[in-house]
Amino acid sequence: MAPTYKIAVIQSYPRAGDTEGSFNRAAEFIRSSASQGAQLAVLPEYHLTGYAPQDPHFKEAARQWKEYLQRYQDLAKECKINIVPGTLMVQGDDKDEDKLANVAHFIDQRGEILGRYQKKNLWHPERPHLSSSGYSPHEVIQTSIGPVGLLICWDLAFPEAFRELISNGAKIIIIPTEWRFTDCSPEGFARNPHAEALFVDSMLTTRAFENTCAVVFANAGGGPESEGFMGLSQVTVPFIGPLCKMNAAEEGMRIVDLDMTILDEAENTYKIRADLARDDWHYDYQHGGDKTRKA
Repeated sequence: MAPTYKIAVIQSYPRAGDTEGSFNRAAEFIRSSASQGAQLAVLPEYHLTGYAPQDPHFKEAARQWKEYLQRYQDLAKECKINIVPGTLMVQGDDKDEDKLANVAHFIDQRGEILGRYQKKNLWHPERPHLSSSGYSPHEVIQTSIGPVGLLICWDLAFPEAFRELISNGAKIIIIPTEWRFTDCSPEGFARNPHAEALFVDSMLTTRAFENTCAVVFANAGGGPESEGFMGLSQVTVPFIGPLCKMNAAEEGMRIVDLDMTILDEAENTYKIRADLARDDWHYDYQHGGDKTRKA
């Protein structure tokens, strides 16, 4: 019989310039989730800093990433809970030393880092400031709640990322996000001010169905309406869709029981993973196929 896991999805408002305050609020949510029996707590992208690349505090906070990562490790060990602490800004590699990397980590209940993922598909305004993980593979992380994949925000738009992860056995895909209503173009916003919410809700349910996986989506929310934070943090599964969903104005947390049986039932119904594993599977591509790859 497949296990059931308690998953806490945390939705917070990123307060630029208040890294310590943001950490303390996150720690309160994590301690609360652990006291309620959660086995995993997930925070949003940019939850400590907000996205403010022109603000000197943004790069200053990046220089503190090891300190905050260690504090999350200590918190995981203290509370005996797995944590994905949203994303942390870290210095880029040698090729992009003037840029930052947007990185998610999976920390287990012993405080050990089991895996990390650097955002691959950068949102257009991020590209002058952040470095991408490029052609590096999407790696599956073996955890106490099963095989997990990490993605970040705009990665949601690319089914290839999910396919690579589930082809390698991932059952739960975790996506820290900072996604706003105002990310839509003026033309799209004029047609539908909630276009981005429609995009996100549609994609999360679609990805869960087409990959027979669970998706844990932790987005920023709350704050002034003018800032456009969208919320919609949720845990989504096949057959049902969202097991919970938070509205745009909320800062808070939802804890859901994720019964892994539903993923087995979905796979038995759709046989997506079985088809992907076939030797004669006809879609043989990765990251755009035969494009010339730069070293």
